[in-house]
Amino acid sequence: MGAASVPGAAQGEEAGASLRDRGKALFMGGANPACAICHTLEDAGATGAVGPSLDELKPDAARVEAVLRKGMGVMPAYTALSEEDIKALAEYVSTATRP
Repeated sequence: MGAASVPGAAQGEEAGASLRDRGKALFMGGANPACAICHTLEDAGATGAVGPSLDELKPDAARVEAVLRKGMGVMPAYTALSEEDIKALAEYVSTATRP
């Protein structure tokens, strides 16, 4: 019974890595405008200075999703992103900023 749960766990880890990789690609340039233009995020090598440093802010996934959907301050809402893209970006940012 324990062996049967291992493949499921591995698949879950692969799905998480895939979602995170997709989120990183969106952060770097797949989203328009690219998040990396405005935000600092060490994991992505991003050094933007318009928006807050995400390394310092350390937002959780729910906060990232909310800001992507509605915008905040000078950051626009990313209405052209699919729900899957929003989830991928949120997964990436929230995990890249936490140990």
